[in-house]
Amino acid sequence: MPEWRSRWRLILLNSMTCGLEICVAAGITYVPPLLLEAGVAEQYMTMVLGIGPVLGLLFIPLIGSASDHCNSSYGRRWPFIWLLSLGVLLALIIIPHADALAAYFWGGQMLHVGLLILGVGLLDFCGQLCFTPLEALLSDLYHDQGDYNQAFAMFSFMVSLGGCIGYLLPALDWSGSLLSIYLGGQAECLFSLLILIFVSSVLVTMKVSGEPSHPSASLEPNSLQTSRWMPCSCCYLLRCKFRLLKSGALLCLLQTCWSMTPAIYRSYCHVPRVMRQLCVAQLCSWIAVMSFMLFYTDFVGEGLYEGVPNAAPGTTLRQHYDEGIRMGSLGLFLQCATSTFFSLLMSRLVCLFGSRMVYLSSMVCFTISALVICLSKNVVLVTTMSALTGFAYATLQTLPYTLTCQYHKDKEVFMPKGKLKNLNKNDITITKESVHLKIDDHGEVLNHKPGSVNGHSYFSRDISEYYTPQHYQIGFPSDSIEQDHDKRGVGLDFAILDSTFLLSQVFPTLFMGMIVQFTKSVTAYIACSAIFGAIAICLANHVIFDQKDL
Repeated sequence: MPEWRSRWRLILLNSMTCGLEICVAAGITYVPPLLLEAGVAEQYMTMVLGIGPVLGLLFIPLIGSASDHCNSSYGRRWPFIWLLSLGVLLALIIIPHADALAAYFWGGQMLHVGLLILGVGLLDFCGQLCFTPLEALLSDLYHDQGDYNQAFAMFSFMVSLGGCIGYLLPALDWSGSLLSIYLGGQAECLFSLLILIFVSSVLVTMKVSGEPSHPSASLEPNSLQTSRWMPCSCCYLLRCKFRLLKSGALLCLLQTCWSMTPAIYRSYCHVPRVMRQLCVAQLCSWIAVMSFMLFYTDFVGEGLYEGVPNAAPGTTLRQHYDEGIRMGSLGLFLQCATSTFFSLLMSRLVCLFGSRMVYLSSMVCFTISALVICLSKNVVLVTTMSALTGFAYATLQTLPYTLTCQYHKDKEVFMPKGKLKNLNKNDITITKESVHLKIDDHGEVLNHKPGSVNGHSYFSRDISEYYTPQHYQIGFPSDSIEQDHDKRGVGLDFAILDSTFLLSQVFPTLFMGMIVQFTKSVTAYIACSAIFGAIAICLANHVIFDQKDL
């Protein structure tokens, strides 16, 4: 396939990623004013926004690992993508029409608020979880290191582009458009546009992707043209979803989730060393970046412009705060633009300097930028530094996923089966690799092994605890861990990486308010970002980037 055609295919393949990010960014940006207008107190509004990430932490390992073991005829990933996409569409319908739905069902203000909270939680929960099977789909389609480096660089680019568009759409005035007049207002017009964008992006990705229907099937890039293409007709899409329900594929999906739950959480607790080191560094990096993104506008409004958010509308203090919020929004927009730029260059930067240098330099750049923002009162300099933080955002969206693909491609090298602990019985050391014993009906050992007591192997009768009759050898309690290791798929490890992103949103919302109250300064927001950035740099030095680091 020519390079331009391969690049165009990657853009189309990640179109759903872009559409999903547009919906999540625009929806979550537009929701706080709707909650405040509905009568939700500001202190409870932040708790509402935390519902999606908290639920995501509970369910994301289930979605990731179940998609690894799904045997649906529609592919491993698409049943989960469809299910979560329906949740996103339902949320985009509920949020702008919550008041009308509450009135239709003879409900009052409580039902209005409840529907809004349901829509917000559903949008954030399904939107964030849907990225995991999309990332796993990319990993299924691209196997070579150069291919998945480009694939996830394009993934990061489309996420950044979607963020730019998503933050821009709510800032536009749609109230004077003909569509707004026809639909009934600004919110209805915006969310109708989001529905149109999202459905179109899903259809495009379905058309382009050709996913193996069985986990053992492989799909090489040079055979993509002969793979099973999915029609993009809306009518056919509805029929496919009806057949999905009717044929029992959804039931199979739910059975897979239910049966895999114990093994999933056991695998979740026994993370390989390379993934554990990567996830710890990723968590600290995301906490640094998300602490910056969540509170940067408030820092600019109160810290730089010395405004007061609770001041009466029309006063000088309130005008200063509103002006600071607009300047802070500009800084976040420039951050997304910078992230989009670096996403395009990411694969070339990795080829030139290596993954380790790119990762470390991005976090060093972020930490220095955050320190400059803490110390400076110059608006232009602060805005420029906020734009530079986009380098770290692009890196965190790309390199951890390409490293995970590399780990799974060379699983024997990066994630070898750990040597089992020696079992000591009666001062005799037993190892699984060296012991294969024949035992009679009374549990006595029949064969002799070198190094035993007086030349004879001696074990007490309670060795039958570890005896597996079918194989005539000692069975160890950690066999189930080895089986989980063998079944460990890339979807589960992508889910763990995405969990660090969700956890990074929960931590700031829980603790940043208390830190600011203690320090009496909003500069603490950015200072905490710089501290976590420095910690992330130290932890990133222990990440395994290639075989030389083992």
